[in-house]
Amino acid sequence: MKRIFPAYAYGSGPRGGCWWDETCTAPDWPQLRGDQKADVVIVGGGFTGMSAALRLAEAGADVALLEAETPGWGASGRNGGFCCLGGARIGAAALARQYGTAEADAYFQAEHAAVDLVEALLKRHAIDADRHSRGETQLAHRPRHMRAFRRLAETMARSSGPDPILTEAGDLAAQGLGGPFHGALTIPVGFGLNPRKYLFGLADAARRAGAHLYQRSPVTAITRSATGHRVTTADGEIRCDTVLIATNGYSSEDIPPWLAGRYMPAQSTVLATRPLTDAELQAQGWTSDQMAYDTRNLLHYFRLMPDRRFLFGMRGGLTSSPAAEQRARRATRRDFESMFPAWRHVDSAHTWSGMVCMARNRVPFVGPVPGQPGQFAGLAYHGNGVAMGTYAGHMLADLALGGPPELPHPAPMRAPMRRFELGFARRMVMGPLYLALMLGDL
Repeated sequence: MKRIFPAYAYGSGPRGGCWWDETCTAPDWPQLRGDQKADVVIVGGGFTGMSAALRLAEAGADVALLEAETPGWGASGRNGGFCCLGGARIGAAALARQYGTAEADAYFQAEHAAVDLVEALLKRHAIDADRHSRGETQLAHRPRHMRAFRRLAETMARSSGPDPILTEAGDLAAQGLGGPFHGALTIPVGFGLNPRKYLFGLADAARRAGAHLYQRSPVTAITRSATGHRVTTADGEIRCDTVLIATNGYSSEDIPPWLAGRYMPAQSTVLATRPLTDAELQAQGWTSDQMAYDTRNLLHYFRLMPDRRFLFGMRGGLTSSPAAEQRARRATRRDFESMFPAWRHVDSAHTWSGMVCMARNRVPFVGPVPGQPGQFAGLAYHGNGVAMGTYAGHMLADLALGGPPELPHPAPMRAPMRRFELGFARRMVMGPLYLALMLGDL
């Protein structure tokens, strides 16, 4: 594999301390060995790959999924568990300028459909993923952000979407949203969940439907053949008609080569406290079950989970090494204590990091790999992969089956991925970008 972060970023170091690992046991999949055949091979065992595997298997396709590490290793097994609207990092006005109002509206409809899809899968397959929260609450970091909330709430109230809930600063305490905030806007769409339980619930459903799931089987090459593709690992090979790439922030520059320079991994760091007592919750004034995030460019995201642990996450560091990981974890703890000072004494033994994935045009991509018939890719959810990754996998499966996707597939998601400047050295642009975003947060 050819990846743009040092090897440490893809190893066990950042993953160590992940709370989700304590909540349920991982399934034990076999390794791929020997030569096999399949209709479709999926590279990557996260939300995207597993959603595609389930959809394909239920349609009767012979599908094999190859996970480079163990089940739940990547972002899908270590994220914040926010099933919510999102996936793009571009505003509605900019999206409309680029693609037209109708396609921009179609994209935002797809975000809603993504949340609905996860809810439907949870119900249909009886997956107990510890869901909670009535939508998602954004908290104003500055007074000007609350003024923007008021304007947005007025606009949304005139649309056909769900009615937003505006909470003024003086009413936050009564809603159990105590903290250094200037008001809040709640969009009643989405919910929090345990991402590991959700992923493994999908995996169990896919396996029961007939999907073949393999762990510790990193793909080393994808080559065209006269009859389709050969997907090679260290110990085996699968001949297939179609290949789906579902590796997101853990992608490689050469699997397939088209991906080189077209995605940007970025680190995110999360902590989880021990369960908080009622007295501790009251002391801070945070008793809400709402999943929440603030209005910073480099935002913080947090939620009180059903077992009363508090999860808190933020963008991670720009480099990856044991020392850099410890700095990122200290920074996360520092910001946690700054925002929730009544909990400075509360232990957070579980802290971990993982990769999110961004695209140059700031929208998710789901579609064919240019110049490679029979190859499709879905990635770049900008930190909102629970819903959008599931949605992308569903669409990839439909494309692999030869038909148009059942769910909306708007133009922004079909647009070819653009290359980042500086190619393999593109991480160099992140430093100036983060500095500009930090200055904007002041």
